[in-house]
Amino acid sequence: MTYTLRLDRIHKEDIALAGGKGANLGELGRAGLPVPPGFVITTRAYDAFADAGGLGDETLVLASRADSPAAFETAAERIHALFDRAGIPEGVEAEIRDAYERLGEDGQAPVAVRSSATAEDLPGASFAGQQETYLNVRGPKPLMDAVRGCWASLWTARAMAYRQKQRIDPSSVSLAVVVQRMVDADAAGILFTADPVTGRRDRIVISATWGLGEAVVGGKVTPDTLVVDGSSGRVVSRETADKQVMTVYTDDGTAEKPVPDARRLEPVIGDGEAAELARYGTRIENLYGTPQDIEWALSGGRFFVLQARPITALPAERMEPPSDWTVPDPKGFYSRNSIVELLPDPLSPLFASLAADPVAQTLQRVFDELLGENVFAEKGIEFVTINGYAYYYMRITPRVAWRMTRVIPGAMREMVFRQSGERLWRKEYRPRYAGAVEERAAKSPEELPATRLLSGVEELLYSGAEYYTSVQMVLPAAYVGEALFAWFYDRLIKRGGDPPSQAFLLGFDSAPIRADKSLYDLAEWCRNRPALAAALMDTPSESAPGLTEMVLPPSGVDDAAWREWRSRFGRHLDRYGRMVYDLDFAKPVPADDPGPTFDTLKYYLRGEGRNPHERQRDAVRQRERHTGEAISRLGGVRLRVFRGLLSWTQKYAPLREDALADVGLAWPLMREMLLELGRRLVAASAIEKPDDVFWLDGDELRGLAVALDEGQRRLEDRSEVVRGRRARWRAQKLVTPPNLLPEGRRFMGLDMERWMPARSGEQDGNVIEGVGASPGTVTARARLLEGPDDFGEIEPGEVLVAGITTPAWTPLFAVASAVVTDIGGPLSHGSIVAREYGIPAVLGTGAATKRISSGQSVRVDGDAGTVTLLDGTDEDEAGRPSPEIAARTRGALTPWRIPLSILAIGVAAIVWWRARKRS
Repeated sequence: MTYTLRLDRIHKEDIALAGGKGANLGELGRAGLPVPPGFVITTRAYDAFADAGGLGDETLVLASRADSPAAFETAAERIHALFDRAGIPEGVEAEIRDAYERLGEDGQAPVAVRSSATAEDLPGASFAGQQETYLNVRGPKPLMDAVRGCWASLWTARAMAYRQKQRIDPSSVSLAVVVQRMVDADAAGILFTADPVTGRRDRIVISATWGLGEAVVGGKVTPDTLVVDGSSGRVVSRETADKQVMTVYTDDGTAEKPVPDARRLEPVIGDGEAAELARYGTRIENLYGTPQDIEWALSGGRFFVLQARPITALPAERMEPPSDWTVPDPKGFYSRNSIVELLPDPLSPLFASLAADPVAQTLQRVFDELLGENVFAEKGIEFVTINGYAYYYMRITPRVAWRMTRVIPGAMREMVFRQSGERLWRKEYRPRYAGAVEERAAKSPEELPATRLLSGVEELLYSGAEYYTSVQMVLPAAYVGEALFAWFYDRLIKRGGDPPSQAFLLGFDSAPIRADKSLYDLAEWCRNRPALAAALMDTPSESAPGLTEMVLPPSGVDDAAWREWRSRFGRHLDRYGRMVYDLDFAKPVPADDPGPTFDTLKYYLRGEGRNPHERQRDAVRQRERHTGEAISRLGGVRLRVFRGLLSWTQKYAPLREDALADVGLAWPLMREMLLELGRRLVAASAIEKPDDVFWLDGDELRGLAVALDEGQRRLEDRSEVVRGRRARWRAQKLVTPPNLLPEGRRFMGLDMERWMPARSGEQDGNVIEGVGASPGTVTARARLLEGPDDFGEIEPGEVLVAGITTPAWTPLFAVASAVVTDIGGPLSHGSIVAREYGIPAVLGTGAATKRISSGQSVRVDGDAGTVTLLDGTDEDEAGRPSPEIAARTRGALTPWRIPLSILAIGVAAIVWWRARKRS
């Protein structure tokens, strides 16, 4: 039997014999590319070694039983011990020696010995660095030791864990070994035939350093980076790094040594050499038909290709940010408010296509119920997507306007004074929504047909939209109550030195506050168990999803304490894990991605952030003191109106937060069902990852679900479509959507934009305008958080900058010194929680996430509603915002600003009359 093959005898189809690396190198050599001479010790040699030592069955048993990091480490140690004791069969060793001697230098040629697994370098897999490589090996005995080491490296803990994650059967893998003459490299590096960051296929990226390439691969040196135009070979950009170390040959293998000072800042390769190298890269990509990751070396003015493999996880090409804001109906009115405030980013295609009808239908139905007749009979209210962003559409024709003038007064009376909206929400819509979720949760997604999974998601989405719309019947009472109380207090009661109106709303309980207290209590319980607390602090956030399923405790942690921790953390996620970060179900929720929640728990474990129980008690004392002081100096009509408005406002402020916190009740289950669909589509080769399912649209997914239920095992590959849509989403995320469309259009005769702060296109100075939502002034470093994945980055005392904050963001308010958002206003969730936590907030800037960077120094003025960018600007020069800016931002409360005074007087009179009648 033949146990070795020369590289020039191997084809790319010979993976089962030569492994991925060996097959690739053989194909490259046969194509005339400069590959160092050598041979492959085939998988037959490995099989003969394993059979002779009786290693095969025992190795498979050990690998198959491992199911945790610790178990994989134990299995690897036992397997390596078996390999160390086993001998290489005589026939195998003899053939390896013969092949090695043919490389010259009397059997002492310096060679590189590299592992080549049969599952390596395949599309969709990335085994780079998981098996062993030995450099500058000289002599038969060191060669045999290196070969044995390569065989054993098939069973490292990392390699076994990765194969299990990729669902690769351990019995299906084997290992070949590539042996090549060493290239005495003057320079070396890596070439990507597509830009691995931007995804551009017309760019070739080269990294280069002195000596061997291992310093680059191992991250021990910052290499030069060149970007080359793929068609012309022209160097588009060059970054020459300070290359402080280089890898060189030694008698024992390789070692790092300092780069001579004169060469540290010297370019490693010139433009001509870069063009030559790029041509090799293009040839290799054309040979395989896919972008390649290539290791190269330069010796004596000649290039060598050391290996090539497909680039894994290459992003789709970046697009220019789209700027088309054309509306479907030029006579309509499109705004980013109401439900859209919970959708700050471009929508995923699946959510955009599935959510449009449920949101429009439930909005229309509830409006009809609320207003008493079919006001929007002409389909004048919809949920639409423009340039990727969600908009709330209304078409107010003269007929609709006439109907509204007749029915809105009665509807407001029902919602605000008779509290019909609250009763409907509490007794009808909330129980119905919870029942729908409970009914669906009783059936395991794994057992349902694909079409039933999708229809279940659509039904839950309708229930969620109906529930959110019912919340809109509660919110007017809260919004109007708080706005009227603030108007009445500021104009008729407040004196110099008195607290702001928001001080009378502090200290009330709500779902976000209860979630924060629950997390703090869990941290306190853990802190009383030092071993458990230390283990949790050492656990990275990305491991949080597995903590509740991890049966065996970490080293040093008591079994009982670990069981109790798992139970407590699980209960917290069950209770509060439904509070969404974003309404788009493509975004994780705390229930299925508890990493951000775990980050906050660790803040409290470190003793950072104030005790929320103490903070709430202090807030209650402040509120009661302010209330007592106000009542003691009021009398007559003012006292009656004050008591009535205050009672009304204090009832609905926390109720609003409870109502909004339950919007995401169905989201964890919907995500579970859709990801199950995604897993089935991955198995059918339709998409690459389960969460790619969110980048299909509803019609595409319905068709694929039907095909799955018909038993089709291989479906049309949608991977390229998904990559394109992800790229478009990233481009859309770079733009700031207008708040109102068409821009500049009047709504019912009103210029709506005059009540809104300036947006990104107008804000080119050092002051960003928004709405002052919580008073106070803070100067601190900013921390830009794009989503829950970034929660662990914020440091105590930093200014939280985000697109929007939902109830799920509440724990971060205990750490931040101020809050700045693109979306929101004085009656939104962020403002309420910021006031509760006593930190300034400027919301609704529309531009903060585009203009503020993490680490930048900013001054947040919650009274004036401005954020001043201080980095690079003298603070005295920056100064305070102009009176015009302050006046405009304070006036950006709501489009109802002008009629609010009239409404306030009328409502105050009604409150006074009802109070007098009761007395």
